[in-house]
Amino acid sequence: MMDWGALLLSLKLALFTTLLLVPLAVLLARPLAWSRFSGKGLLESLVALPLVLPPTVLGYYLLTAFAASSPLGQTYAALTGRTLVFSFDGLLAASLIFNLPFAVQPIQRAFDAIPRAAREAAWCCGLSHWRTLWRVELPLAWPGVLSAIVLTFAHTLGEFGVVLMVGGNISEETRTVAISIFDRVQAFDEQGAAWMSALLVAISFAAISLFHLLTRRVGKSYG
Repeated sequence: MMDWGALLLSLKLALFTTLLLVPLAVLLARPLAWSRFSGKGLLESLVALPLVLPPTVLGYYLLTAFAASSPLGQTYAALTGRTLVFSFDGLLAASLIFNLPFAVQPIQRAFDAIPRAAREAAWCCGLSHWRTLWRVELPLAWPGVLSAIVLTFAHTLGEFGVVLMVGGNISEETRTVAISIFDRVQAFDEQGAAWMSALLVAISFAAISLFHLLTRRVGKSYG
């Protein structure tokens, strides 16, 4: 039996994470690609840290940081009247953090591949830094942005450890499809687990196929 509530929650989490994180990743990746400043290596290491940390370790630290007794948890509760732990709000905040390298790194590489002369030519034509970003850099870096969108969306759908640590397993609130699959396996419901796993594979494959299709079209447009 398909857990449609868990699937819809996962899609909602992946969509919100992608919409919020990719613009922030553009703003972070651009200076990482173009600028030279003290502490750049440290910042790049911090961005990449979720790639190498075990999900349960990252989840533990996020759970501690989001706890109702923590300064962050208390501040958030005072401002919104809601908690971060065991809630969709906390899942979204955690998702933004553990997906950071999947969004930043492809965009950073794309910006880094843009010839410096292209930016300088845009400045000579009177374009401001923001208009240069919008009209010159982003079109050239678009394959990297598309890659960030696909990786962020797909990785959010499949994340298990951090989601379970921060959100727990609350129906209609924090139970994602990955957690639901685990529950089905624990309950020896192999058919239900197989159906949901197959659907995740289909969604991920569709996302990757769409990425390649859009990349080819963008390449033809700017070829």
